[in-house]
Amino acid sequence: MICLIVSGILIPFVGTSLGAAAVFLMKKGLSQAVQKCLMGFAAGVMVAASVWSLLLPAIDLSGKPQWLPAAAGFAVGIAFLMGCEALSARIEKRRLQTHSQNAMLIFAVTLHNIPEGMAVGVSFAGALKAGTGASLAAAFALAIGIAIQNFPEGAIISMPLAAEGYSKPKSFLYGVLSGVVEPIAAALTLLLTALAVKVLPLLLAFAAGAMVYVCVNELIPLSRREKGVNIGVIGFGVGFLVMMVLDVMFS
Repeated sequence: MICLIVSGILIPFVGTSLGAAAVFLMKKGLSQAVQKCLMGFAAGVMVAASVWSLLLPAIDLSGKPQWLPAAAGFAVGIAFLMGCEALSARIEKRRLQTHSQNAMLIFAVTLHNIPEGMAVGVSFAGALKAGTGASLAAAFALAIGIAIQNFPEGAIISMPLAAEGYSKPKSFLYGVLSGVVEPIAAALTLLLTALAVKVLPLLLAFAAGAMVYVCVNELIPLSRREKGVNIGVIGFGVGFLVMMVLDVMFS
C-alpha cells in the first residue's frame, strides 16, 4: 500500500518532468490544438474530481451542519489561490527590471503546483480512511489528470529557457524543479491528515476550491476555441466523463 501511495503522489511530478524533457526532442512547442485539448481534458478531470473525490467525501465526513466545513474549506481554497496570484503579480511588478518573464513564469507555475500536490495528498488520505466515499482508483485518476496538465507546463518552462540561450540540460532541470513541490506538498498533506483526522473534511474542500480556481482561471481560458473547432470543450467533456465514471465505478 505504501508503494502505491508513493507512486501515486509522484505521478504529477513525472508529468512535469516528461514535459520538461520535451526540450531534448522538439524544436518547437506543442501545437495549439494539442495544448488546448490537453488543457480541456485536465480541467474536466479536475472539476469532476473536485466534486466526487473531494467535496462529496468532505460533506459525508462532516458533522452537523454537514455543508459548513465543505463550504468553508472550498472558499478558503479559492481565497488562498487568489492571494497567491496577487503575491505573484506584486513580485513580478517590483522585480520586472531584474527578472525575466521566464523567471516569473517558473515562479507562478511552482506556486500553483503546491495546492495541486495538496489535492493529490488529501485524495489519497481520503482513500485510505474507511467510510469516506473516496477510492484509491479515483485518487490515481486525479493524479493522472494533474500529470496531464503538468506535461505542457514543464514544456513551457524548459523550451523558452533553451530559446533564451540556456543549455538543454539546464533548461530541463529548471522545468523539473518547478514540479518538485508537488510530491512534497502531497506528502506533507498526507502526513497532516494522518495526524489530525478531523481536518480531513476541511482539507478535502480546500483542495477542491484550489483546483476549481486553477481550472476556471487558467485551464479553461487556455482551452479556448481553435480554428472553429472547440477542441477544448470536447477535451473537457471527455475528461469530466472519464473521471466521473472512474470515481463512481470504484468508490
